[in-house]
Amino acid sequence: MIDTTKVSRSQTIQRPYVSSRPIAATLILTVGIIFLLVSIAISISFGAADISLRDVWQAVFHFDNTIHDQQVIQELRLPRVLGALLVGASFAVAGALMQGMTRNPLADSGLLGLNSGAALAMAVCFALFPDTSYIWLMVFSFIGAAVGAAIVFGVGTMPRGGLTPVRLVLAGAAISILFSAISEGISLYFRIGQDLAFWFAGGVSGTRWSHLTVLAPVVIIAIGCAVALSRSITLLSLGDEIATGLGQKTQLIKLSGTLLVLVLAGAAVSVIGPVGFVGLIIPHLTRYIVGVDYRFIIPCSAVLGALLMVWADFAARIINPPYETPVGALISLIGVPFFLYLSRKERRTL
Repeated sequence: MIDTTKVSRSQTIQRPYVSSRPIAATLILTVGIIFLLVSIAISISFGAADISLRDVWQAVFHFDNTIHDQQVIQELRLPRVLGALLVGASFAVAGALMQGMTRNPLADSGLLGLNSGAALAMAVCFALFPDTSYIWLMVFSFIGAAVGAAIVFGVGTMPRGGLTPVRLVLAGAAISILFSAISEGISLYFRIGQDLAFWFAGGVSGTRWSHLTVLAPVVIIAIGCAVALSRSITLLSLGDEIATGLGQKTQLIKLSGTLLVLVLAGAAVSVIGPVGFVGLIIPHLTRYIVGVDYRFIIPCSAVLGALLMVWADFAARIINPPYETPVGALISLIGVPFFLYLSRKERRTL
């Protein structure tokens, strides 16, 4: 006799692979990486003082520390742009992992308390340990993100009916507001408001090579681990029962994925501040283009997230030079309407 349960599971698991679009994913990765390199060159070239692309090339590959423009590129603009690239990729991949593991279309590190938890931990660190090295700031950020996520999930599961996507987002919004208020109180009491103000609004202007030497290996390794975990995330996105029936250790996958989310979100917040919506917008856009296979979603999200953040930082510098517009405010102009659209769509399905 044929086991109908196994047949149905086998049929179900084929859906992501049938609906995935590997050609589209290949185009995003190849064209996206080329466009990302061009975007980096443009972002470095234009600013309060425009620098020719030829000087950008010379500064990157034939650096001469006696030329002022090349010093500006090497010491200020290049680390800033690379920091934006890494932050965008981190937020996007973290959002893709969260949406895949929780099957929650509204999942995003900024909406579920991770960013605000990391920001609160950073505020405490600035107030009590002002001379802390960057690597310890990142550790504090990881811890804060973990605490924020734990509280949000705990609050979201308390009401009757269990955890729903909308309830989880509402709990995340409430906890994020609470953490932001506590952070503001700390900044006022310890008189560090000026140091935290622009960081809370979001910006990579303070990124230096010393930060990147710590941030880059962490982000690259975490994204590599996410790609390695992507097939299991695809199976998990179909439901725990199907994933378990296909031999997946769901609890181990969720634990590994959660740790990667904490690392990526915590590392990004430690550089740019609690910027939201990148991990919400990019995975949805990527899923629409390449399908529902996370083997394609995760690497493509990294590329598109990096592009979004590089251009957002570029726009922040050129809108009102020599002053800077907070990156978080610019992304929110896109993210808030997108979130309202998704929440309305999600409410119709409940």
